[in-house]
Amino acid sequence: MINNKLNDNKKWWKESVVYQIYPRSFYDSNGDGIGDLRGIINKLDYLVHLGVDVLWICPFFTSPNADNGYDISDYRSIAQECGTMEDCDNLLLRAHQKGLKVMMDLVVNHSSDEHSWFVESCSSMTSNKRSYYIWRDGKSNEPPNNWMSFFGGDAWKYDEQSEQYYLHLFTEKQPDLNWENSSVRREVYDMMEYWINKGFDGFRMDMISLISKVPDFPDGPMMPNGYGMPFPYVNNGPRVHEYLQEMHQEVLSKHDLITVGETPGATTDDAKKYASEAGNELNMIFQFEHMQLDKAEPGKPYQRPDLIKLKQIMNKWQTQLHGIAWNSLYWNNHDQPRAVSRFGDDSTRKCREKSAKMLALCLHMMQGTPYIYQGEELGMTNIAFNSIDEVNDVEAVQTYHSGINAGASPEEMMQVLYHRCRDNSRTPMQWDDSKNAGFTSGTPWLKVNSNYTEINAKSQMEDSNSVLNFYRKLICLRKQYPVIVNGDYQELIPEDERLFIYKREYEGEKLYVICNFKDEKVNLTLSNDITKDIKDPIITNMVIPQHGNILSLDSYAATAYIVSTKYD
Repeated sequence: MINNKLNDNKKWWKESVVYQIYPRSFYDSNGDGIGDLRGIINKLDYLVHLGVDVLWICPFFTSPNADNGYDISDYRSIAQECGTMEDCDNLLLRAHQKGLKVMMDLVVNHSSDEHSWFVESCSSMTSNKRSYYIWRDGKSNEPPNNWMSFFGGDAWKYDEQSEQYYLHLFTEKQPDLNWENSSVRREVYDMMEYWINKGFDGFRMDMISLISKVPDFPDGPMMPNGYGMPFPYVNNGPRVHEYLQEMHQEVLSKHDLITVGETPGATTDDAKKYASEAGNELNMIFQFEHMQLDKAEPGKPYQRPDLIKLKQIMNKWQTQLHGIAWNSLYWNNHDQPRAVSRFGDDSTRKCREKSAKMLALCLHMMQGTPYIYQGEELGMTNIAFNSIDEVNDVEAVQTYHSGINAGASPEEMMQVLYHRCRDNSRTPMQWDDSKNAGFTSGTPWLKVNSNYTEINAKSQMEDSNSVLNFYRKLICLRKQYPVIVNGDYQELIPEDERLFIYKREYEGEKLYVICNFKDEKVNLTLSNDITKDIKDPIITNMVIPQHGNILSLDSYAATAYIVSTKYD
């Protein structure tokens, strides 16, 4: 018997556009300099106007903030600086009333070392919470193995009381949970049900591919700094799919949710397991291949992502997942630099606006669920911090000091951070041209980018030609043309170093997308069949002259054409 539910691939989360909110930097409602839940409520109409469907809200739970809320000390309470449980309930109510769904950040590879589970785990070797975390004996007065934390230094922290080490793949204040323990998994599933019952519509799962480790904890491949790389033994581990299938059976299958897993190092083959259309794990994953293309090294010129390599990666994910698993589409998030500064051109206002629109069009016309990170829709840029004292990000601070210890100058390391620091994406949202960009009436927790008088939501709401209104058009088109959601994918002229061109087809509709990634004019000669197909674009970031079968593409030009053959 055919299961029609499995064969019906029309899902609401495939047709949605997700907007990511970093609460600390979104909008401050009470003047303490930190964004909060009431601030999000205050800006719901802005998000409705933009046209997005789902809000992904980064952690707002009780935390000592060693890693800005990704070190949770109580999974069922709200951080004081973010508001109250009443604020959370009100946010869910107001969002749902306005037709918005809300997705929470699920951080369960690790907790805070101030979580009651870990406090009790440390209290005694016989505690029933001892095995909630990963404890091991050392070797000859050294850690259990040579692993380095992803934030630098040992991945093991010695506990003098028990004379054992606990594993922390991130900061020492973020001990890894032991998913081998079924009680830990039960705690996680119960907590998920708690928030679903509150009204949340899904989960973004932080570092979910790390929850299963190779059980004998072997030494990792040696790196130049003397540490071993843990990645081969902690990522996509031996039981990760078992755990996620159990989570799906126990929780996810009982609700109509959106789920996306953060899975660094995932391949398309991995994605087919995590996000199979069969639907027994997750809806989609975040892959990071295109995030690894650029380099920022002390004393060396910054290398922007190579377009040929970028196209190869994007094309691979589009073609190899088609009909098998679902893509997530993104250029940036809270852990990545600003898209226009990285993949586009923020050197002048004209280049910034053109390239921001080009990047948006290129991504949103692909198959998958698009994710917009707050401020991306305005073309917000990286920030130039004056010194390391202005930087908050724990990873960036570690990178800076490691570089200084290796002989780089402070100026060289600040230049590295300008291109790669996570705080680039965490500066306060630029709402208007008033003091602190309208983010707060107090002192902002992180420096506001000085270009807020030029780049802000208020001025762009009033400008029909703005980056913001370009994003609105893209979102509307996605809801208008089924080919954008469902069409297959074919890259055209893959060898071109300047242009990204692809074609999609679905049930009698053809979509052509043409994007110039370079700051130079390109005359594109179209084949006769394409020339016959294209007429007026459905969206374009500038006027693109056409003479016969030649398109004259200015720098960062982007355009899309749809032709219907349904009635031919």
